Amino acid sequence: MRRLRQVLDPVAESKPNSDMPATEHPLRAMRVGLSGKLLLLTVVFVMVAEVLIYVPSIANFRLNWLNDRLAAAHTAALVLDAAPSGMVPESLAQQILESIGARAVAMKMGDQRRLLAASKQISNVEAEIDMRSVPWWSAIYDAFELLLHDQEGDAIRAVGPAPMGGEFLEVILEEAPLRLAMLKFSVNILLLSLAISAITATLVFLALHYLLVRPMGRITENMVAFRADPENPSRIIQRSGRRDEVGTAEDELGAMQRELASMLHQKSRLAALGLAVSKINHDLRNLLASAQLFSDQLSNLPDPKVQRFAPKLMRALERAIAFCQSTLSYGAAREAPPERKPVAVEALIEEVHESLGLSLDVPIRWIVSVERGLSVEADHDQLFRVIVNLARNAMQALETHGARDPARDQIRITGRRDGGVVVIEVSDTGPGVSERARNHLFQAFQGSTRAGGAGLGLAIAAELVRAHGGEIRLVPGTIGATFSIAIPDPAVDLDARLNRHEAPPGAEGVA
Repeated sequence: MRRLRQVLDPVAESKPNSDMPATEHPLRAMRVGLSGKLLLLTVVFVMVAEVLIYVPSIANFRLNWLNDRLAAAHTAALVLDAAPSGMVPESLAQQILESIGARAVAMKMGDQRRLLAASKQISNVEAEIDMRSVPWWSAIYDAFELLLHDQEGDAIRAVGPAPMGGEFLEVILEEAPLRLAMLKFSVNILLLSLAISAITATLVFLALHYLLVRPMGRITENMVAFRADPENPSRIIQRSGRRDEVGTAEDELGAMQRELASMLHQKSRLAALGLAVSKINHDLRNLLASAQLFSDQLSNLPDPKVQRFAPKLMRALERAIAFCQSTLSYGAAREAPPERKPVAVEALIEEVHESLGLSLDVPIRWIVSVERGLSVEADHDQLFRVIVNLARNAMQALETHGARDPARDQIRITGRRDGGVVVIEVSDTGPGVSERARNHLFQAFQGSTRAGGAGLGLAIAAELVRAHGGEIRLVPGTIGATFSIAIPDPAVDLDARLNRHEAPPGAEGVA
């Protein structure tokens, strides 16, 4: 019974059973593999097809058998009717009846029904069939009824066309010879069906085994091996060269494995980076604190240059200490929500200019074109980090452009207000962004625009801009690279405006 359940419902059988030991599940799953299921299903389907062929075949066999007897009776009727005055010796009549396997032969001509020959013992007629008009459904039903009806001595009355203008010819036949012939035919059909099933199942099994089962087994083994060591490049499936669905599955599986291996490698790199940063974070913070103490002492010197640069140095050290405190913010933690206040864009850009050291003798032109009095509601430190990262990337891009040329190398920063959005653009005249970097531009460790870069600057900048509800993008069709930052004004408190009886434009009719 359990074996039958496996065949009928292999999925249900493969489910764990709390009443069975856990160790039986692997053995049960291995009993009937994909090849065995294909073989079994092929045999079943072929046998079903043979049954559908057998049903009309056995009915047709019965009709042909009766037609053969009627044809022999037709010849016998010609002989018997041709005898002088219908007088035929009894011995000859019996021989004729035995030759055609009949008990009686009669013919109707006009209104007269004439018995041409009859046996001494005539069986009881249990069934009648008119061979001149037999419905197909009746032929099938009568054939199976005869097979299942086992009564010795029963007879069949078959009616067919008569010779010499007669109306019909009727023959009394025993059922036993017909039933025996039908049984032999059924056995032959069964043996032939088994042979066809075996040959077909073997051919289908071999074809499917080499076309599907073996490739699926190879893919399954590769998936198991890849799961055990996903970072091993040798575990990635290799193409077999097939151009059908199996080949497509191999290609897609290989692509997925390569992407997953790359992601795992990046995760490992991030984990290693976080571990390294956490180790140096404490010491670096102490060093910066010491530098801050020394800068405090420098601020007491009366030198005018010291008095000029000491506040900026203090500010830079404070910012460095704050960055050190949030070193791991790009990892598991998140950036702090921005504290948005009005920030003068032009002053912020000048601060970036000085922090990058471009105010010294650096052969890079720094061009600023900002609307007069432009301000933006943003977090000062976070927006400073965004512009510093973009400007530093621009400097590094210009360094890869060959020898410095002040007439060519320039960084341009523009700022303008577009309705409720402040747009700041940072552009350079470098070589631009490669196609490979464009595909992963704002992703850490993937969107670097130069060799050896980690791509963290753009990723951090994008995260900080999104925290302000803004958008950062690469402007296409420009010389070098141009990054556009759009920061919208904070959302207006609708309830506060309604309380002040200042309905916003278009607010009429809003429920």
